[in-house]
Order: sequence, then structure tokens, then C-alpha cells
Amino acid sequence: MTLLCAAVLVALLPAGQANAASRTVQGGRLDWGIKSSFQSYVTGPIANGGFSLTGGAATVGGSQFRFHSATGTYDGSSGAFNAGFSGGVHFLGHKKSDGTHQLDLTISRPTVRLSGNGGTLYVDVISKAKGTGAVTTASQVPFASLSLGGIDMKGGGNAVQLNNLPATLTAQGAKSFAGYYTAGTALDPVSLSADVKAAATGPTRTPSPSATASKPKSKESKASSGRIEDGAVDWGVRRTFREYVTGAIAQGEWKLTGGAQDGGALFRFPAGSGTYDEKKQSLDATFAGAVRFTGEQGLDLLLGEVRAKVTDDGKGTLYADVTNGSETQKNETQKKVPLVTFTAKDLKPKNGLAQVTEAPTKLTAAGAEAFGGMYKAGTVMDPVSLAVALTDSAELPALPDLGSTESATPKAADAEATTAEPKTEATASDSDDVPVLPIGLAAAFLAAVAAAAVLLTRRRRTRQASDTPAAPASSASSASSDEH
Repeated sequence: MTLLCAAVLVALLPAGQANAASRTVQGGRLDWGIKSSFQSYVTGPIANGGFSLTGGAATVGGSQFRFHSATGTYDGSSGAFNAGFSGGVHFLGHKKSDGTHQLDLTISRPTVRLSGNGGTLYVDVISKAKGTGAVTTASQVPFASLSLGGIDMKGGGNAVQLNNLPATLTAQGAKSFAGYYTAGTALDPVSLSADVKAAATGPTRTPSPSATASKPKSKESKASSGRIEDGAVDWGVRRTFREYVTGAIAQGEWKLTGGAQDGGALFRFPAGSGTYDEKKQSLDATFAGAVRFTGEQGLDLLLGEVRAKVTDDGKGTLYADVTNGSETQKNETQKKVPLVTFTAKDLKPKNGLAQVTEAPTKLTAAGAEAFGGMYKAGTVMDPVSLAVALTDSAELPALPDLGSTESATPKAADAEATTAEPKTEATASDSDDVPVLPIGLAAAFLAAVAAAAVLLTRRRRTRQASDTPAAPASSASSASSDEH
């Protein structure tokens, strides 16, 4: 591997095995912040808005969005690469008295097409014009130009990896961006990794964990008689907790063990077993795998032995064994802690599968204690999805495919990044939006905020005008340009 063009990295292994025919790209991820200053503007005091994620998109690091499940083609002989990714981001800001928003922008389904010395990033866009409020929907807009900086994309390996490709807003992209930026504006760099299937005569690559079922299934379908043949729980704990773990204060990471899988915006706990009562539409099931969060200032939280119970009144509870390695709890394991509650509507099986999809969850009192008091009871946590197979032939829902390349937790954000939880549209009025930090963490937080203030002041003085979006006229008049 060779480092070129301001930290642009390509991994094509090995170049001597190039094939003339295009090969299938299946599995992988794309990380892109769109434009970090736009994120800051949307969530800041002028737009006073937030963002939500759609289609399984996730957040990583301080200011990036992760799009998943790459599909497309790669031609090793020419270096041509064409891959689309799933997921989207919906920005809202400048809320009006009627409940609508002047700023309303959705960017989804990014597609990267590369050939020669560069390429283009295409996206689906739904945007509301600043002046008229007219809503425009466009598919696969050529949104940004990408530079490869002379990197040779030719090769014949089983993966393509590109880090920090410079991205520049196109004229069509500027129009789709609702006029907040002009053509030629530098956007956040784009990073991606994608699996390339071996040629028919080549070796067969090992499929990624997310592309395989958690348990082998026979072709025969048989009645379960109340027994669960397989199952999975998908839960991301809490998006802003994950961002806190990898942020400037905790500077931490998470690791999955015991068969747990990383779906980007969620963790999958597989290999479900237990019982299901179709008449009562109730279940009691246990799942494999664990996730461990670690970081500075004593952060060490392990969640494992996940269990889900749904009673005949449709009330669900997600349990886990919790080991908290903080100084006060000293690695004491609490068994079967009821972490969150949810509502399981219509758990009647279809095609041998009973499931709940993205049910809203709330933290219990015991869950709040397990988190060391970072969140209070009743805090909204990430939604939970639950699926149990009642026959051998029933297939569990597909997990977002991040590819076979090891997905390490992103490095901690720099001091300027937001360290406390951003106020999103859904939680802007919630008093529990920011975690309560222990004394050591609080001190570190204040130090980080002070450093961030200095950096922000310096950068504001030197920032070019094109780097800040132009606020709608009704909002811009109420704030100085420095506040943008």
C-alpha cells in the first residue's frame, strides 16, 4: 500500500492478478460527513435543528455518516469502479410556527463511480429551496467530483479501500443543496471499502459474517411446536452514546465477541433460542454475543447474554448481563438486568417468522443504574428489532453488510468536535439529552470545551465565506455573520 494525495489509500491485492471482465462488488461501506460545517450549522443556534438517519445509515467518529451494503462492479484491468451504498440522512432546521422547516434536506443512496484519475459521487436528494420553499426530488444527482490524485486503480484482489478522497461540490450538487453552497465548494472527504467477489476460476473468498446466517438451516420446513429455531436481536444501544464513546472525551472503542455482528447503526445478537406462544403472541428467547465499550476516564461497559421477553399484553423487555468496570462498580456482573422496554405489536408469525421492527425503547431504572447514572430512567434509547424463526426454512432479516474488512471503531474526534450529545429534532427539548458525567469526565469535558472554544475562535477568523451556508433571509437578519 502507498500513501498518496493527502492520505488517500487504495488497497487492491495483488495487482498482478487483474482480470479483463468486471467482477461483482458485494458488501462494504462508505463513510462521509457530507460537510461537517453544514452539520454544525444545522445543529447550531441559528438553524436550531438536527438530523435523523434512514435506511440503516449510522454515525461514526465525530462527524461522519456510514452508508452500508455496497453493490456494483469493479474491473481490475481498467480500474473502473462503480458501487452504490444504502442509507440516508435527513436534515431539518429553521422550524416555523406551523411546524414545518425552512431547511429540509435528505441525502441518500450514495454511488461512487471511478475511472482514470477521478470520479463522481451520485446521491438521491430531496430538498426544499431556501427562497420559495419548493420541494425537489432527484435521483442519482452527480453531487460531487472525486479526485484520485494519480492512484492506479488497476488490480485483481478481493477488496477496494479508499481513504479521504477529496470531494468538490458540482453545479448540479449546488442546486440540489438548495443553494446553501456554491459549485466548487470543498465537501468532506469520502472513504470507502468494498468486497470484490473472486472470478469464476479464482479462489472463493470467505463471506462476511453479516452475509451469513447465524445458524445453518436445513431445506426442510418443520413445525416448531412453540420452539424457536433461530433468532436475532438488533439494537444499537443509543446512537449518541456510541458517538460519546468514540468522541474527544472518552476516546474509546467497542469490540464485539461471541458472534455478535456490527451492522453500522446497530449490533446484532444472533443464534436465538427459546419458546414462542402463537396463541398469546408471547416469547422468551436468549441470544448470543456481547459488546464491550471502553474508553478514558474509567469507561468499561460490557453487555452480554441478551434476552428478550414479550408478554401476552404486547409489552416487551430487553435484558442483558451487565459488567461495569468503572472505579465504583469494579467489574461486578449484574445478571439479567432489564435494560429497556418496548411495545411488540402484532407478533403473529408470517412465513414462519415472528418479528418486531424498530420498536421505540425506553431505559428502565435498572438500566439507568447499569449505565452508571449517565442517563436517567425513561430516556429514549435506540429502537430494537427482534426476529425469531419458528421453522427451519424461515429466513431472518438481512443485516446491513459492512463488508469483510475489519471494521475498527473510528478514531476519536479532534477537540473541535462536539463531545456532548447534539440536540436532534427528536430530543431538542429533552432534559436527558446530554449524559450526566462522573466528576473525572466532567473535568475532561470542561477542558475539551475550553480547547474547542479557542480553536473555534481561531478558525472563525480565518474561515472563508464559502465554507458557511447562507441562512434563509428571515433567519440571517437576527444573527451576525460571525455566529454562523
